[in-house]
Amino acid sequence: MATTVDSGNQYDRAEEVKRFDDSKIGVKGLVDSGLTTIPRIFLHPPETLSDLKPKPKPKSVAIPTIDLSGPRSTVVEQVAAASRSFGFFQIVNHGIPVQVLDRMIASIRAFHELPTDVKARFYRRDAGTGVSFISNVDLFHSKAASWRDTLQIRLGPTLPELEHIPEVCRDEVVQWNLHSTTLGEQLMGLLSEGLGLDKDTIKNTTCLDARVMVGHYYPCCPQPDLTVGIASHTDPGVLTLLQQDHTGGLQIKHEGEWVDVKPVHGALVINIADILQIMSNDEYKSVEHRVLANPSEEARVSIAVFFNPSAREALYGPFAELTSPEKPAHYRQFIYNDYMRRFFTKELDGKTLTNFYKL
Repeated sequence: MATTVDSGNQYDRAEEVKRFDDSKIGVKGLVDSGLTTIPRIFLHPPETLSDLKPKPKPKSVAIPTIDLSGPRSTVVEQVAAASRSFGFFQIVNHGIPVQVLDRMIASIRAFHELPTDVKARFYRRDAGTGVSFISNVDLFHSKAASWRDTLQIRLGPTLPELEHIPEVCRDEVVQWNLHSTTLGEQLMGLLSEGLGLDKDTIKNTTCLDARVMVGHYYPCCPQPDLTVGIASHTDPGVLTLLQQDHTGGLQIKHEGEWVDVKPVHGALVINIADILQIMSNDEYKSVEHRVLANPSEEARVSIAVFFNPSAREALYGPFAELTSPEKPAHYRQFIYNDYMRRFFTKELDGKTLTNFYKL
C-alpha cells in the first residue's frame, strides 16, 4: 500500500488502514461516532462506483427457488440446472425451522451491537482460537475497504472451545452448526447426482469437513454511493450456504448484468464456489457476487457457511469421471493449501483464482 498524494496533501493509506484496524471498533464504531462522511480508505474507484448504478432491465430476472421436499429426481434436476445457469439458487422446505433461522440472525445482530469494548476482546486477524471479530478480511490487500464488520467462527472439523464463542450467540451457533452440516451433506449429494456421479462423490473429497461461518453486519452507510458492502468476488471453497435478513443488497452477475437476490423469509441462498466449478470441469458455475452498501437506518445482517476441503495437502482438479478425449480437463491439478494461500494474499476482486488454474 503506497503513500499517495491527493490535492497536494499527503495521504498514507497504509497508515490510515493500520490506525483503523488497531482501533478495533469496526465500521459500526465509526457509525456510532456520528460521522457523516466515510473515511478515505472506504472510497472505491470510479470504475467500481459507476457499475453500482442500476441499469434498466428489459425483463425481471430472479434466481431459481427450489423446494427440497419435492421428488428427489426432480430436485436433482432443478439443482443441477440452477448450478449450470446461475451458480446460485434459493431453497425452501430445507428442514431447518424458521425459528432457528430467526434466532440465528438475532444472535449475530446482538453480537455486533454489543458495546465496542466487549467486541474488541474478540478482534484479531489470526484465527488461533477459531473465533475472530474483524472488519474486512482483505483490509490490508484491497485498494478500498468495504462497509461491513464480520464475526468469523470455525465450525469444523471441530468447533472452538465453547468459552471462546461469544455468549450472546453461543447456543445459536452450536445449533446452527448441526443444522447446516446436515443440510450441506444433503446438498452435496444432490449436486453430485446432478453431475451423474455417486451421491457421496463431493463429500468424499473432505468438502463437508472444513466449515467456516461468517456473520456479516452492514451498518447504515452515510454515503452508500461511494463504497460497497462487499466487493465483487467469487467464493474460494466448494459450496456456500447463506442466510440473509429482510434488508436485501446481495447481487449476482448473470449474463453480464447485476441481478438482485431478493430475501425470502425462511429460505436459504446456495451458491457454487470455485473449487466445485473446477471439480465439475465447468459444468457448474461459480459466479461473481457483491453486496451494496446499506443505505437504510437498520443494519443488514447475513450469515454464510463456507464448505471447504479439510485435506489441505491433497490434489484437487476435475473429477476423472467428467473428463474424456472429447471433453478434456479444463484445469490442472493443484494443492488446496496453495490455492488458499493465493486467495488470502489478494483482495476480493472479481473472478478469483479459477482462471489461474485453467489449462
